[in-house]
Amino acid sequence: MSDFDSNPFADPEFSNPFQDPSVKQVRPSVPPPLEEYNPFTDARTMAQAPKAGAPGVSTQPAIMKPTEEPPAYTQLQAQDQSRGAAELLRRQEELERKAAELDRREREMQSLRASGGRKNNWPPLPEGFPVGPCFYHDITVDIPVEFQKTVKFMYYLWMFHTGTLLANLVGCLAWFCVDTNRGVDLGLSILWLLVFTPCSLVCWYRPLYGAFRSDSSFSFFVFFFVYICQFGIYVIQCVGITGWGASGWISALTGLNTNVTVGIIMILIAALFTSQAVMSLFMFKKIHALYRTTGASFERAQQEFATGVMSNKTVQAAAANAASRAAHGAAQGAFKEQI
Repeated sequence: MSDFDSNPFADPEFSNPFQDPSVKQVRPSVPPPLEEYNPFTDARTMAQAPKAGAPGVSTQPAIMKPTEEPPAYTQLQAQDQSRGAAELLRRQEELERKAAELDRREREMQSLRASGGRKNNWPPLPEGFPVGPCFYHDITVDIPVEFQKTVKFMYYLWMFHTGTLLANLVGCLAWFCVDTNRGVDLGLSILWLLVFTPCSLVCWYRPLYGAFRSDSSFSFFVFFFVYICQFGIYVIQCVGITGWGASGWISALTGLNTNVTVGIIMILIAALFTSQAVMSLFMFKKIHALYRTTGASFERAQQEFATGVMSNKTVQAAAANAASRAAHGAAQGAFKEQI
């Protein structure tokens, strides 16, 4: 039994396999167990560890340079902000116009209270003149702010129309001085000046003034009807048919053959007639566009006409007289039948 209790490793002839030189060379390359492995303590592992990041890619933090363009969404935001600012400006202008309109109405009411009512101020005549002003005219008081420029331009156009007729009279007079056979043209030029000046004021400017003052559909229709006829007269005067009292292009060329100076004067007057016709056509289109934005219509014009006619005292008196006569005649007829 002692043979079995003996230690076989204690035999001097037994060689330890771990002491073998070949094993000792291989052993340092064997990694330690997982629980004892520390990669940071192995210099070779640190040297052989690959560097983080893809090759050729910069690892510096991304910093936006001031010279770079902003992203697309910032441009959209800037556009939205500009649109919002434009909308605010438009609303502010609209509010300012409404405030100016209220101020104008208030000043008008105050002036009416102070004066006891409107007094006619046009035409501006001296106090000692035997004939007084015919009607009240104040564009800044009567006309809304958004229509004042249009009404002022039409007023200046009427003044230009009057000046052109006066120049036409001078041209026809000069033509008559060099050609005594042009007495008809001179007489008609005087007639046109005396007739068309007040008629244009009363027949188309005053209806236009009243249309914008009170938003009257009936006044708009009166203006359109009369102004179309006025435009036709402008075209005829621009053409200048001889014997019609207008220094238009035909008359100017005829006068140029008679006398050069008179012909040049008449050519200038024909240019005035032409520019007057062009401006009249332009303003007609502009006023028609404004008319469509005011909400006026033919039905409103009919209602206003019927209301105005029935509210007229002269018409009421005539209707009352006609009704009383009809009733009196019917009563007499019934009485005669009974007899």
